[in-house]
Amino acid sequence: MRIRKNDQIVVTAGKDRGKKGRVMRIYPQDNAVLVEKMNYRTVYLRRTQQNPKGGISKMEGKIPIGNVQLICPRCSAPTRVGYGILADGTKQRECKKCHEII
Repeated sequence: MRIRKNDQIVVTAGKDRGKKGRVMRIYPQDNAVLVEKMNYRTVYLRRTQQNPKGGISKMEGKIPIGNVQLICPRCSAPTRVGYGILADGTKQRECKKCHEII
């Protein structure tokens, strides 16, 4: 996947469009990401011994990976991700705008 954990991203579609955040988790089987403090959803909590009253809480939901775009740490712009081969033969992600290694 072109986006990895701890990458800075910007949301390009949906109710959180334009917001920036950090990727907390990747779901490759769902083609989705979990972004910090974004796409909140309501969760209804059952009564348990630790939480005897139950209640309503908010937590982050998944965002489809097609609705986010990586922010290049060098040029600070939303960019597509490409791949390049270094001189030692390793494959690295690179910014399509400034052609720097991410």
